Amino acid sequence: MSFQYIILNQDLSIKSDHSKSLSDAARPNCAVIGIWGLSEAANLSYLGLYAMQHRGQEAAGIVSSDGQTLYRHADSGLVADVFRDRCVFDNLPGNAALGHNRYSTTGSSSTPNVQPLLVEDRAGPIALAHNGNLVNYSDLRRFLVEEGSLFRTSTDSELFLHLFARSRAKSLINRLIEALHIVKGAYSLIILTRDSLIAVRDPLAFRPLSLGAKDDGWVVASETCAFDLLGAKYVRDVQPGEMVVFNDNRLESHQFAESKRTAHCIFEYIYFSRPDSRIFGVMVDKTRRRLGHILAERHPNPPDADFVIAVPDSSNTAGLGYAHQSGLPFEIALIRNHYIGRTFIEPEQRMRDFGAKVKFNPVAGVLRGRRVVLVDDSIVRGTTLRKLVRLIRGAGAEKVYVRISSPPIKNPCFYGMDFPTREELAADQHSIDEIRAYIEADDLEYLTPEELLEAVPHSSGQDYCTACFTGIYPVAVNNE
Repeated sequence: MSFQYIILNQDLSIKSDHSKSLSDAARPNCAVIGIWGLSEAANLSYLGLYAMQHRGQEAAGIVSSDGQTLYRHADSGLVADVFRDRCVFDNLPGNAALGHNRYSTTGSSSTPNVQPLLVEDRAGPIALAHNGNLVNYSDLRRFLVEEGSLFRTSTDSELFLHLFARSRAKSLINRLIEALHIVKGAYSLIILTRDSLIAVRDPLAFRPLSLGAKDDGWVVASETCAFDLLGAKYVRDVQPGEMVVFNDNRLESHQFAESKRTAHCIFEYIYFSRPDSRIFGVMVDKTRRRLGHILAERHPNPPDADFVIAVPDSSNTAGLGYAHQSGLPFEIALIRNHYIGRTFIEPEQRMRDFGAKVKFNPVAGVLRGRRVVLVDDSIVRGTTLRKLVRLIRGAGAEKVYVRISSPPIKNPCFYGMDFPTREELAADQHSIDEIRAYIEADDLEYLTPEELLEAVPHSSGQDYCTACFTGIYPVAVNNE
């Protein structure tokens, strides 16, 4: 089989709307789920998306197939809001379904960008859901527009459909493989047709994608926490450069690209994934505790510290690991409000650090008169952590020592993580001591990149993308 490759200069102009959240933390990317050979497939997809809501809160959607027709329901909002009316599942029949939670890293938050995308191809209807970012998006889109393609969205995900449609290969699989040899970057991809479900992972396996079994059917999802809710059993990860095809009662595997190494996003362990998920073959909880262990071992707590607290919820596990290794007790001193909406109405009389107060509240009885070690997973701009330190001091803490279970973030991500521009990253512009002064902490320590890599699991050919810390990009990018 031969392919005609399009060689293009890579031009990145990825922009993000950083007003979407109260927090300045790194934003999760997206979640995908596919169901094959199970009754109530759409309802199962809904439950899986609900379990993976942390990966994207902008929009959600499901496409189902009854073997003849593809049906779609998608909208902006949280999963529970988009599928609030349970009767929508009456209009999503079939034993196969595809679901997506969106957080935009390429393209705006407008309704046309909500996935799964559904189009009519010459071979029939095709739906697609994508987690990741393509680094040659701008040039590919420009080339396709000049060739006459009409785009209905501003997402890089739509490129797959256009390249698929342009292919002259005869079989569906070969058309998809030809498209996959043109795109560059990160993609965990699921495609649904009338009679098949296809799961694909890029050759460097930037983003997680796992295969599970339930009864006589199959489940594919970004995180295995979705399997737990559905009662599915984890089977294995979709391999780097692998395409898994479900049709009839068969599972076929196609290795469409050679993979000698991986570039797993190390931030999945630090922050993105739920601690009860297995990603890259290992439980997140175990790795996150190890981050805390090494942080305490190499960056010990000051001798006068009374106990360890963590920024909930993503830092709780690393905080526990730090406390265990340091011998200090672990206390719950910050309470997170899990029920805030995407927007809220501030009082007319502006209150200092109001956004942080909406999301977190300190436990004054625990903090008053104490010297605390505060564990957080990362610092992006530093604005949220500064507000939290102020809240903790305002509740009576005498000293606040900050420990970060990742290295300083100095570089943007082009593979599906929504970080701000380089100029907005605190560690790109300032020293650790300057950041400490800005967040108003008594002390600040980070993990080093070497310590971070020591904490994560390794096996033959398994490596990680650490570009946001080191500036070493596994797939070349041109961000001029």
